[in-house]
Amino acid sequence: MSKVNIKPLADRVLVLPEAAEEKTASGIIIPDTAKEKPQRGTVVAVGNGKKDEPMTVKAGDTVLYGKYSGTEITVDDTEYLIMRESDIFAIV
Repeated sequence: MSKVNIKPLADRVLVLPEAAEEKTASGIIIPDTAKEKPQRGTVVAVGNGKKDEPMTVKAGDTVLYGKYSGTEITVDDTEYLIMRESDIFAIV
């Protein structure tokens, strides 16, 4: 995992999404236009949390999140998502 100079604020989390599936289980190659957005990723950085709500995820956790959660940002040619901790469904 590369070092990123972004520190999320409050209850926000910076996530590195996993790569989208390239092929189906039967071997059919999926074109770029038909690929599903990944819903799983690795937490890269976390904020300090809110006053009465400490953060439950930490850097290095693999998490599941909603298909349309977060905002996409690009840092050093790498795509990340920044989202609220409440957008995360589970730690895997």
